[in-house]
Amino acid sequence: MDEHGSFPIMNITWKIQANAGVFNLNGSEIHILDEYTNQSMCVHYSYKINQQLNPEYTKSLICQNLTTEITGLENKLPSQLGISQLSQCEILFTIQPFFIRCKNDCLPQKKLLNYCLYYAKPSPRTLIIKATVGLVMIGGCITYLLWRGSHKDSVNKSSAGLKEEPDGIQAQRKRVLIIYSLDHPLYKNIILKLCAFLIAKCSTEVVLDLLDSARLGVLGRVKWLEWHIEQIENSSDKILILCSRGVQAKWRAMCGDKQVFLREDALSTVGDMLTPAFCLIIPNFVRSLSFQKYIVAYFDDVCSEEDVPLPFNITVRYKLMEQFEELFFRILDIEKLEPGRLNHIEGLANDEYYHCPSGRALRDSIEAFHAYQLEHPQWFEDELLKCSELEVEEISYNNTQATANLITCCVTDCAHVVSHMGTQQSDVTVNSNTVHLNEHLHLD
Repeated sequence: MDEHGSFPIMNITWKIQANAGVFNLNGSEIHILDEYTNQSMCVHYSYKINQQLNPEYTKSLICQNLTTEITGLENKLPSQLGISQLSQCEILFTIQPFFIRCKNDCLPQKKLLNYCLYYAKPSPRTLIIKATVGLVMIGGCITYLLWRGSHKDSVNKSSAGLKEEPDGIQAQRKRVLIIYSLDHPLYKNIILKLCAFLIAKCSTEVVLDLLDSARLGVLGRVKWLEWHIEQIENSSDKILILCSRGVQAKWRAMCGDKQVFLREDALSTVGDMLTPAFCLIIPNFVRSLSFQKYIVAYFDDVCSEEDVPLPFNITVRYKLMEQFEELFFRILDIEKLEPGRLNHIEGLANDEYYHCPSGRALRDSIEAFHAYQLEHPQWFEDELLKCSELEVEEISYNNTQATANLITCCVTDCAHVVSHMGTQQSDVTVNSNTVHLNEHLHLD
C-alpha cells in the first residue's frame, strides 16, 4: 500500500488438467520464498467456484497484501561459510544463513567444486615429446662430461710423459745444491736416483758434482763449491745435506779424529767433495741466525739419525722417504700447515712417490742398498782404505796430497769452530758469543 492505496504485488497463473475433472475450486495454498532474505511463508487463499471449470477459459485471481513500509531499517543477512576438502581435487563450499524466521534451520547452500578440471591434462603425445627431449639433453650432458674427462686424462698423461710434476702446488722452480759422501757404489746410485726424482717429479733444478764434472774439472773443487754456495746465498735456493756413515766419519776426522779415506772417493776423478763443502758451510751455519738455507736429511732405510753431524742437530732432520713431502715444502718455502688449511702435494707421500718411473727407480735403489747392508753388516768398514790400500788402488800422488792438505786446513777451521767442547745440559740457543747444541755439547 502506498499513498494511492493498495497495488498488486503477485500474479499467480496455473493450468487445470484438460479432462474437466475439477468441479469445485475452494482455494489455493501458495508457498512463497523470498530469495533476497531467504524467508519463506505459506499463504492460504480461500474462495469458492462452484461451476465446472473449462481449461480453455482463463480466470485471474489477484491477491493484495496489506503491508506497512518501515523506513530507516538496515537489512543485515548473517551467514557462515564452510570449506571442506573432500578429495585431492574436490572442495565443498557450504553457506549456512541465519535469519529471524528460520533461525539455525535456514536452508544451506552447497556447491561442489572440482578444480582439477581447470588444469589442462597433457596429451600422451605431449608427454612423449617432453620425455624424448629430456633424454636427449641428459644424454648430451653425459657425453660431454665423458669427452671432457677423457680429454683431460689424455692431456695429463701426455704431460706426465714429458714431466712428472707434482699436483696441488703451483710454485716457482727452485734450485738445490746436494752435499753428500760417496760411501758405496749402491749409495751413489741412490743419490743419482734422488736427483732424477727431484728433476722429473718435483721440477727442481739439481746441482750435483757428478752431473757437472766438466765444469768441476776446470774450476776445481773449492772454486766450484764457492761459486754455487754464493749463488744460493743470494737467492731463495737451498743446500740439501744428505747425512750417512761417511758424512759422520769425515766430520769427526775434521774435528781431530782419525782421517777417513773411502774407496769411492779414491776412484773418483775429483776425490772427496764433502770435506771442502763442510769447510765452507759449517762456519756460516753455526753463526747463522736462520737455517732456512740448509736442509738436513738422511735415508732412514740405509742410514740413521746418528749419522747426522753435531752442528746439524740444531735444525730439523728429515727422514727420507717418509718425510720427503715436508722436505719439499721446505724447498718451496711453503708451510705445510697453514691457518685453516693443510697443504698436500699428490705423489710425494711415502706410499705414493714410487708410482712414477723416477720414484720407482729411487725406491728400488734404496731397497737394493738396504738388502746389501743386511748381507754385509761390516760394509762401511770394508769401504775404508788404509795407506797400503791407497797404493794398491793406484791413486795419484797429486790427488792424494791435495786431499790431505785440504783436510789439514779444514781440521784447523774445525778446531776453531768447535774448540773448548764440553758437556752441558741445556736447550738449543744461538747468540753472538756461544752456540749451544743438543746432545749436551757446548761450542764456543
